[in-house]
Amino acid sequence: MSTHEEQLHPAAVSQVMINFALHRGMDRASCLLGTGISEEALSSAEGMVSRAQEMRLIENMMLAMPDGLAMGFELGLQYSLATFGAWGFALRTSKTLRDAVLIGMRYLPLSTVYCKIALIDDDDECGVSLDPSVISPHLRQFLLERDMATAINLIKELSLSGFGIKKLQFAGQPSIDATLIEKLCGIKPVFFAQKNSITVSRAEADLPFANYDAGLVLLLEEQCRLRMQRISVSGVSGRVRQKLLGDLGLSSSLDDMAVALAMSPRTLRRKLEQEGASFRDIVDEERKQIAMQLLENSSMKMDELAAHLGFMDSGGFVRAFRRWLSCSPSEYRESKRVAV
Repeated sequence: MSTHEEQLHPAAVSQVMINFALHRGMDRASCLLGTGISEEALSSAEGMVSRAQEMRLIENMMLAMPDGLAMGFELGLQYSLATFGAWGFALRTSKTLRDAVLIGMRYLPLSTVYCKIALIDDDDECGVSLDPSVISPHLRQFLLERDMATAINLIKELSLSGFGIKKLQFAGQPSIDATLIEKLCGIKPVFFAQKNSITVSRAEADLPFANYDAGLVLLLEEQCRLRMQRISVSGVSGRVRQKLLGDLGLSSSLDDMAVALAMSPRTLRRKLEQEGASFRDIVDEERKQIAMQLLENSSMKMDELAAHLGFMDSGGFVRAFRRWLSCSPSEYRESKRVAV
């Protein structure tokens, strides 16, 4: 499997696809058949799935619903800024649409996009072009449609101040009906263009957003940066993180991880040491980051938090948290509430 296929996405992206399929008569078991996506990953705010798993899910949908004239486009319209967590909120709080596009491209792996994205930024227009040539041929049209529709939805959500998309262009001969696309999103597409693209006027792309918050943008960008580090699958450390945030969970042991990665515990330990890491440190880092997020953004009780993070009991969680931040989880939660 290639590194590209192992790239991780939030499980929320797959959950949107599953909900879409369920509403069209497909059952959950058929959606997940052969994907390896666990219910735990789908139900967790921190759940992750690989691109290979997503692609199998898409293949299952295409087999079960072969007659959809623009199924990929319809699916893309189901995504919103909220689907993508910190990445989506970073876009929402940007200064302008142009800034939002730049931030979105900087942290693109946190989105659902499969096409190769390039910035369009000239005197008249601002937007993005989408090149699907990097996608497997049998999924190319579906994912182009999905990526185009997702981008349209996000731009529309960002442009509530009144401006709209200027052009929606598809390269080459049309594979979807223009009337249907216009009905679905309210924009008449242009075919036989030089590239697939979505643009707005440059003047409108530079209009300030009402929700702009410079401090919040910096905070959300930092969250995106940390998230990018955590979903990286380069090296053994990245594969370990993938499994911890995916099907194995944070309660797994070194032996469990070694079996999942098809190597001995000794080999796994040695490979991690070569990368300047250890299994315990990686688990600690993931637990710490998730604990901080849940304490700040949820009302989960300590025993619930402990179970979610893979601890045997709340006492173990409290001791670990004191080791990480020199305060108790309750003290940390209270300090964040006071700060607000």
